[in-house]
Amino acid sequence: MKNTAKIIPCYSADTSGVCSALYELSGLTVVHDASGCNSTYSTHDEPRWYDMRSNIYISALTEIDAVMGNDEKFISDVSAAAFDRKPEFIAICGSPMPMMTGFDYDNAANEIQSRTGIATFPVYTNGTRSYIDGAADSFVNVLKLFTKPLEKVKNRVNITGLTPLDLPLGSDRLIRKWLAENDLECVCTLAMGSTLEDVKKMSSASATVVMSYSGLAAAEYLYKEYAIPYVCGVPVGDFSDILIKAVKKAAETGECIRSPFERNEDRGTVIIGESIMSLSIASAIGGADIISPLPCDEDMLGINDSTVYSEEDIEAVLGEKKPSVVVADPLYKYIIPESTRLVEIPHFAFSGRCFQKNMKDMITTGLGEYFK
Repeated sequence: MKNTAKIIPCYSADTSGVCSALYELSGLTVVHDASGCNSTYSTHDEPRWYDMRSNIYISALTEIDAVMGNDEKFISDVSAAAFDRKPEFIAICGSPMPMMTGFDYDNAANEIQSRTGIATFPVYTNGTRSYIDGAADSFVNVLKLFTKPLEKVKNRVNITGLTPLDLPLGSDRLIRKWLAENDLECVCTLAMGSTLEDVKKMSSASATVVMSYSGLAAAEYLYKEYAIPYVCGVPVGDFSDILIKAVKKAAETGECIRSPFERNEDRGTVIIGESIMSLSIASAIGGADIISPLPCDEDMLGINDSTVYSEEDIEAVLGEKKPSVVVADPLYKYIIPESTRLVEIPHFAFSGRCFQKNMKDMITTGLGEYFK
């Protein structure tokens, strides 16, 4: 059966990245799903759960509610929770069950907003897509609601697409330090290590750095609405210097730089993972081919790169390339060729807490710990 994962897991499809993207922004995130699914999210998808509070609400959808279309129960329960918690906004996302029964997200959001007076928006997830889609839509919705026009300040920079699904906890502090060392001030690290007050000030930045594909739509929105150019990349290893030059150039010229990556052709190394991080690593190590099992823009990739989503297609590409080295999450070891060396860089969106202790700082210390 096509697209059936027999060995490797999926990329955080449970809540499609919505809860992680909105975790620190003082809203109420509602997952329309069956009772008990909050535990899956808290124990597998979100490392901040044990140290930081957030309003994550599960609707506890029952079989009878689903069959009979009892939307009033959902609307009244969410409204009651909102009156109790008093969030800054309410986000509604979904699972496979409401998808199959045809739940009307728009009208439910409108009704909840009417009853509570709190800005409410739907994120059209259904449990079948990766975290990229839900996180991207969440970021854009928050920007539309809260970012206000401000005068641009030179040397101010936004970060988008930053969640612990892609980078380890604490990366926001390292990124702020990296920017400060290069005479740049960080306005907002959307959305790890920042608040809704920071989001409101994002239009004052002179450039945006997109650190995962989930943050690209937000950067494009800021460019369209406030003429803030963006650059894609993560400051890992030697690529940090290239990236900072691109950020300063974008701020000066007002032009977006989608692909600042510099890499040589290297048929011996393959990197599997999220596209912007993979391209950044490839630039830092001198070159590699990319396999992106997540949504990405084709124009950011090279002629030897691949966008394949299913387990069997990834195996087929690896079999064709016959790389000597694969850089990927440790769980990929089960589908790479036997003679291939695996450089293990854990990806929380893929393997969850399994290898969280092995996640190392790549921003200030580089990639040496992984490639030694």
